[in-house]
Amino acid sequence: MMKKEWIYKNFKGDPIIWFVAFSLSVLSILVVYSATGSLAYKFRAGNTEHYLFKHTMLVGLSFFAMWFAHRIDYRYYSTLSRLALWLSVPLLFITWKFGVDYNQATRSIEIPFINQAFQPSDLAKLALIASLASMLSKRQQRIGDLKETLIPMLIWCGLICGLIAMTNFSNAALLLATCMLILFIGRVPVKYLVMLVFVGVLAGSIAFSFGQRGATVVQRVEDFINPKEIPFQAKQSFIAIASGGVLGKGPGLSKQRNILPNSYDDFIYAIIIEEYGLAGGGSVVLLYLILLYRGMRIAAKSDRAFGGLLAAGLSFAIVLQAVINMAVVVGLGPITGLPLPMVSMGGTSLLFTGISLGIILSVSRHTENEQNFDIGKNSVAKAA
Repeated sequence: MMKKEWIYKNFKGDPIIWFVAFSLSVLSILVVYSATGSLAYKFRAGNTEHYLFKHTMLVGLSFFAMWFAHRIDYRYYSTLSRLALWLSVPLLFITWKFGVDYNQATRSIEIPFINQAFQPSDLAKLALIASLASMLSKRQQRIGDLKETLIPMLIWCGLICGLIAMTNFSNAALLLATCMLILFIGRVPVKYLVMLVFVGVLAGSIAFSFGQRGATVVQRVEDFINPKEIPFQAKQSFIAIASGGVLGKGPGLSKQRNILPNSYDDFIYAIIIEEYGLAGGGSVVLLYLILLYRGMRIAAKSDRAFGGLLAAGLSFAIVLQAVINMAVVVGLGPITGLPLPMVSMGGTSLLFTGISLGIILSVSRHTENEQNFDIGKNSVAKAA
């Protein structure tokens, strides 16, 4: 009884979202431990426990960030997001020009003293989604005002998406799609959504000309549309999926984990299917769909425009990224550099996904409190 009271007191908000996050985190620890064999052999003399402990610690950190974020009243994120948005611009520029080079792209910067990589694009995505939700909620009465309402949002969307596209086209395209959804839910006229598409195309063209990944994007799209030969990464992913069968080979029994590049990151879904079969892969899809449903349900139940837009935008961003990652792994899209949220190995991605889920839970928590208050008030009024 005491245990239930403690859980109810400290873990508020939608319990199903807590369950989805916990399930994906446990799966992440199991699969990353299995998939880091080649990485451990190359850099840690075969000590796979090093990556197990490190990843488990990062998963724990993301859960703490989720818990901490859900304890904060979501309305405070309106102010915090604007500060984070202004901070993101110089950080993205510094990353583009002076970041750590990995696979011919500089997507992260090194944090002094702790020697930990940090990807400002994850901060910028969260800040832009929350800022758009805030700006739209404050301007609902003059949503058709181009100068006062739409232009500032379009500028921020173009600037942040353009800077991210300098080093990561797929991430920028994902963010642009999320921005369009938020504007659509926020009752922005369709003609202005067309303007956002134009801004996105302009930002993408500039990034294509001056960024780092233009040639890579063209090559990957061409390989997908007119494949002369299946890329090595995709081929090994298909082998992993085909050998998984219905129930898989079992935890830790993957053979492709030491052959498939980035099996612990971008292509971890292939290892999930190889070890846990179509049943395991389908369960992961189901968990993300449940997350989307619960997030949209929270958005629909929210009495405040900011809370609804915030929950919808963050839920859509997480699930859309997961769908794109899984589609790439099974060959339904060109190869991208997007990790599987809450599952792939990585510090910054795990941390900001945890914060995003915490914010969604904060909206859920305060929506429930407001509804309970209204019910209590109505009961008192009827009794009187």
